Amino acid sequence: MPETTPAGLTRLAFGGDYNPEQWPEEVWQEDVRLMREAGVTMVSVGIFSWALLEPAPGEYDFGWLDRVLDLLHANGIRVDLGTPTVVPPAWFYRAHPEALPVTAEGVRYAFGSRGAICHSNAGYRAAAARITTELAERYGAHPALAMWHVHNEYGVPVSACYCDSCAAHFRRWLTQTYGTVEAVNEAWGTAFWGQRYGNFEEIDPPRLTPTVGNPAQALDYRRFADATMRENFVAERDILHRLSPGVPVTTNFMTALSQCDSVDYWTWGREVDLVTNDHYLITDGRRTHVNLAMAADLTRSVAGGAPWLLLEHSTSGVNWQPRNPAKAPGQMARNSLAHVARGSEGALFFQWRQSRRGAEKFHSAMVPHGGTDTRVWREVVELGATLGTLSEIRGTRTEADAAMLWDWHSWWAQKLPWRPSEDHDARERADAFYEALYDRHLTVDFARPEADLSAYPLVVVPALYLMTRAAGANLRRYVEAGGTLVVSYFSGIVDEHDAVHEGPHPGALRDVLGLTVEEFSPLQEGERVRLTAPDGPELDGDVWTEFVVPRGAETVWTYADGLAAGRPAVTRHRLGEGTAWYVSTRLGTGGLDAVLDRAARDARIAPRAELPRDVEVVRRTGESGSYLFAINHTASDAKVPLEVPGTDVLTGEHAAGRLAVPAGAVRVVRLDG
Repeated sequence: MPETTPAGLTRLAFGGDYNPEQWPEEVWQEDVRLMREAGVTMVSVGIFSWALLEPAPGEYDFGWLDRVLDLLHANGIRVDLGTPTVVPPAWFYRAHPEALPVTAEGVRYAFGSRGAICHSNAGYRAAAARITTELAERYGAHPALAMWHVHNEYGVPVSACYCDSCAAHFRRWLTQTYGTVEAVNEAWGTAFWGQRYGNFEEIDPPRLTPTVGNPAQALDYRRFADATMRENFVAERDILHRLSPGVPVTTNFMTALSQCDSVDYWTWGREVDLVTNDHYLITDGRRTHVNLAMAADLTRSVAGGAPWLLLEHSTSGVNWQPRNPAKAPGQMARNSLAHVARGSEGALFFQWRQSRRGAEKFHSAMVPHGGTDTRVWREVVELGATLGTLSEIRGTRTEADAAMLWDWHSWWAQKLPWRPSEDHDARERADAFYEALYDRHLTVDFARPEADLSAYPLVVVPALYLMTRAAGANLRRYVEAGGTLVVSYFSGIVDEHDAVHEGPHPGALRDVLGLTVEEFSPLQEGERVRLTAPDGPELDGDVWTEFVVPRGAETVWTYADGLAAGRPAVTRHRLGEGTAWYVSTRLGTGGLDAVLDRAARDARIAPRAELPRDVEVVRRTGESGSYLFAINHTASDAKVPLEVPGTDVLTGEHAAGRLAVPAGAVRVVRLDG
């Protein structure tokens, strides 16, 4: 079995992307001196260096990389060594212009950025294998090597190419997936609009068409593009496993749902030795720490609950959003430790030294343009010391209270054209339900729709338009065995081929919810509806309503106005030992909290009202003990109740009763017993 932790790393990982090739060699000594001062334990090297390592076809220059790795090793710094296959050199594209990807509109991208790759291109695949082999043969046993880092952020910025090579590859993929063209016709429903195919050679990628094309074909092309990128990762990974045994191989994910939508990370999580993630705050006015927690929980879930590693985030502002504010004093540490609380085995940044040139020169770094006499540098040094103190938590696992179902294939299908309302956004519903759970101080695991859910008293399904019959049966078994399920509207509607389930909506979920939906009734922009209940608050919905018919479910809230006035809006179905709730409109924060309050009672989850809003409390547990992280994202001091006394790992102070957490601060308590 391959190793799943960075080789030779005995502390939490701390460091960042190190790009010494951007600087004169005399700067390198200063770099490693500052790394030691900051407590850096690992850096990522060589990710964008193909043109320097292979300046001409088959001609290699490893001298500078030899010196960098030797220098890092001499200073006790481990290396996450990249295969630089995200940016082939200019000479490669001169020889293989067909390796540049083509859009669905038929436009071929040009060289000059990053990630401009047709992943079906044979020339690219061969060149990537050669440079990976050269690196593995030279550095596979280097004493500084902690792990291998293949490529960079697959799917960003290009995942799908629509060229003729991809068309041929797509036909091969369809042959392997379906076997016969008749099976493709059935899966895609090509009887509609006369799209039937007589043989595989007639099938092309879903290129630009006069009006909407076949949605099932577009969905399968998303799957194909994802699988093609993964083929290339696996090819490099297998070379590294063969030539560098015992060293884990990873690639950096971007699980934040707002940052990458082209990769099925459930499948990718099974291919890497260690799940790693990049996360950057989206500063659009929302509570950024909630999205951070969601991304960390999702990454941990992709890792199967095992420890993972935050491989990139920012010390302060980024450079690619419309507005890029700096992080507030102390926010860097809070962000980093929030990832650690939710399972990361450290915190690394992009990048070590802020660039003077190039597209990311205004992206923050560990060593900013202002040098070491800056707030950012002082906070970097302080964070390095904190992570050094926390190294005893390595190997512990984060404890979750509830689960949320998520599926990338469903998200892809939901985003295809001609759905009932463009205002319905599956990611928005996931964000909203997650935020409601976060505000109830529940730590969330994400799960695949067909996963074993028996460990969770509460499971939330915010938006799963695509759901297999097997997933629906899985949820029924979960509820019958005593679980509590909460489902939002427009879930369970189609199967894996985007075909509507036979019979009334919501197809795969009819039985477990105890209802049918006669008709969707999306609302016009700005239109709202009221929901009333005999023993509950009045709620407010928008975007969506439905004509719901109970088939065993009880009505809890009723539409008070709109086309569905007088009909059920929120229902509860007792099934076996458990209950299943259904929400047929888009509820805001207050409405979601009201529904989840009732569902939490069904799940026997005690309310945690004594915890202040925006004060995270998360636990990690393992052989070394149980650790409570309390992270105060507010500007006011807070107190967190401790059911068990313990010792503050960061200060050594005894903690009992109520733990004081100053404004903006983090406390980590090793609990007794």
